[in-house]
Amino acid sequence: KAKEEELTNINGIGPIVAKFIYEYFREPEHKKLILRLQKHLTIKSEKIAKTHGGKFKGKTFVLTGTLQSLSRDEAKAKIRALGGDVSGSVSKNTDYVVAGDEAGSKLTKAEDLGVRVLSEDEFLKLLG
Repeated sequence: KAKEEELTNINGIGPIVAKFIYEYFREPEHKKLILRLQKHLTIKSEKIAKTHGGKFKGKTFVLTGTLQSLSRDEAKAKIRALGGDVSGSVSKNTDYVVAGDEAGSKLTKAEDLGVRVLSEDEFLKLLG
């Protein structure tokens, strides 16, 4: 039911993704699919998920480039297990950008915004 503008207020969702989400959920067949899925899913609010804590609680990470020692999914899982969030885009709300090999525009944007950039080694040390 959210409008595109409301969706862009969610950390990690920009105008292009917001437009896609908005249009997707306006399709009648997609609405039916969601109703069927709701019978089988339990959706927890973001506030409930964040109450578990961890040393990354309240911190947002963005991954860019190729990591050598972890897959992207493994890195995301480790961040989330420690209470952190992972976003697909860099914003003023981003706490850390983890830059692997061949990092691109996300690294540039992080530097422009003054977001702390971690190498893969620094990230691994931070994970403990």
